Amino acid sequence: MRLRPALFWPLVLIQLWFAHAIGYLMHEYAHSFTAWIVHYKANPLALHYGHLSLSNILWQADVDENVDYDPIFASGHGPLASLIAVAGVLIGNGISYIASRLLYAQAKQKKLYAWSMFFFWICVMSVGNFLCYVPIRTFATHADMATTAKGLDASPWLIAIVLGIPFAFALWHFFVKILPDAEAFLLPGALLSQRVFVLLTTYLVFGFFGSAGIHGYGSVSHWLSVISMYILFPVVSILCWPRSGAESRSVSQAAEVTP
Repeated sequence: MRLRPALFWPLVLIQLWFAHAIGYLMHEYAHSFTAWIVHYKANPLALHYGHLSLSNILWQADVDENVDYDPIFASGHGPLASLIAVAGVLIGNGISYIASRLLYAQAKQKKLYAWSMFFFWICVMSVGNFLCYVPIRTFATHADMATTAKGLDASPWLIAIVLGIPFAFALWHFFVKILPDAEAFLLPGALLSQRVFVLLTTYLVFGFFGSAGIHGYGSVSHWLSVISMYILFPVVSILCWPRSGAESRSVSQAAEVTP
């Protein structure tokens, strides 16, 4: 059963909150469980959950992995520190990305519109985290990517290349394949709603997640966030912009006559 227009956008807001929380907690638990597996944490469920505040409820702003890296480096196990640090985005968000793609496809096949949209938003949060860490915060002097580079005694450029290639492919696939499919499936024929849907999605990835390095992570992260927010956000929005049937035909005809 298709979603009624009056319920669609309220449901979007609710699902976005849940999807963000799932993506965030998958990331932090991946750190925590990896530390537990390699015997540098006693309880994998013992995150730092923060205070009962509005920002923490809405964005999980105070939640973190609660892993102490100093003893790991002091014991000479830098590679294990790197594994724990990179696990958040690579394992946690990697799992949420793969699972959400598969579950979206299954829900769509069964015409479960609400569930397919929910898994779509989880996929948004996953690819947003990919961008947020690589390359936005890869060149920072602290936090996950800096710890990963320090533990491997490697250049941030190596991290950017090794993780950047698959993450860039995931972003490309999402905007070229998944987003157009989702807008057509969830909002067939509703051109204005499709355009709002595209703007919201591109903002979440390149504006919300892309702005992660704007403050507190150094000049490289700052400028990468500026590029994400003020160049990639509008450019990708234009490239993904849903067109009416007449506009699509005119574009196709122009392409045919262009030498």
